[in-house]
Amino acid sequence: MPPLVIAIDGPAASGKSTVGEAVARELNYLYFDTGAMYRAVTQAALARGIPIDDEAAVTALAEQTHIDVIPPTVDDGRQYTVLVDDEDVTWQLRSPEVDAHVSRVSAYPGVRTALTQQQRRVAQSGRGVVMVGRDIGTVVFPEARLKIYLDASPEERARRRYEELRQRGRSADYEQILAAVRERDAVDRSRATAPLRAAPDAIVIDTDGKRVDEVVAEVINLARERLA
Repeated sequence: MPPLVIAIDGPAASGKSTVGEAVARELNYLYFDTGAMYRAVTQAALARGIPIDDEAAVTALAEQTHIDVIPPTVDDGRQYTVLVDDEDVTWQLRSPEVDAHVSRVSAYPGVRTALTQQQRRVAQSGRGVVMVGRDIGTVVFPEARLKIYLDASPEERARRRYEELRQRGRSADYEQILAAVRERDAVDRSRATAPLRAAPDAIVIDTDGKRVDEVVAEVINLARERLA
C-alpha cells in the first residue's frame, strides 16, 4: 500500500502547523505547509520587480516557476527546504515584505490553480506527506486517504496568537487579534476560489481545551489505522 497523504485543513491559528509538523516527524513523513508556495511566488515577484497588483504577471510567474518543498537540507531550525528554480529561498519567505503581500497573491485564482498542480506533484512524490493548508482535502488532494479538519473557536485561536506574541516579547492586544481572526475567517470562507470548509469525509477535531500532544496523538492513531 502506498504511503499516506494526510491532509490537514482548518482556519488560522487552529494548530495546523504545530500538529502537522509533529505528526510528520513521528511518522517520518515530509511536512508540507502549502502556504510556503504562495510565499515563494510572492518572494519571486518582489525579487524580480513584478508589481504585486499585476494579477496577470504574477499568475504567469506562478505558472512558469518551478517550486519544490523537500525535507530540511540545512540544520538551522527550518521545517523544510523550499527551492525556487533550484535556489534555496526558505528563510527569505519569512521577510516582512512577503508577509505584507502574500495574502493578495494567494487570492488570485490563476495563482491558486497553478500552485495546486505543483502541490499535487509534491504530494505524489512517492513518500508519505502531511499537507497543511485551507483547501487540501477539498481541492488540492481530495483523494487523500486521511483528511483532518482542525477547528477551534475564534476566541481560543485569538488567545493562542496573543500568548505566542507575548512569549516572543512582543506587545499584543487580544481584542485586535480576535477581530483579525474573525476577519480572516470571513475572507477565507467567502472567497470564490477554494473557500475554507471541511471536506465531506474529513474528520473534524475541535481543539478547544486540548493540548497539542493530545491532538497529535489522535491524528497519529488515525493515520496508523489507515495504514493497518
